[in-house]
Amino acid sequence: MSANDLDGTMDPQEFAQLVKKTPDAELKQAMQSERRGPILDKIFSRMPGTFRPEKAGGTNAVIHWVVGDRPDGGADTYELVIANGTCTLSPKPEHDPKLAVTLGAVDFLKVVTGNANPISMFMGGKLKAKGDLAMAANIANLFAIPKP
Repeated sequence: MSANDLDGTMDPQEFAQLVKKTPDAELKQAMQSERRGPILDKIFSRMPGTFRPEKAGGTNAVIHWVVGDRPDGGADTYELVIANGTCTLSPKPEHDPKLAVTLGAVDFLKVVTGNANPISMFMGGKLKAKGDLAMAANIANLFAIPKP
């Protein structure tokens, strides 16, 4: 397997294994190709299904994920809305976020596949959080992240 297999058809566990063994340079190349959009869309479309409402309690929040390193130098923003024990992906970011998480494309892949610790990445400056920092510290607990 290689980064060329990042087509969104594999299950989250397989995807986590692939991210773990693929060199960063290959992951970056994939995330700067025409596959970037489909890869991000697939990851975010699965997030509501991995949401753990029992860990969220009464949390109501809008979270913006800002994934950088787009080929044009920009970033893609995805919006998750947590309300009343559910998590939904908005078609486009349109609400003010309670939390905005910003990170590079390769670091994003590592965080969402359990291949990197978001707290360590925050402390190392690779992940930026703006807004509710207590929520940022707890965000990994809100989703069932695969174990690579």
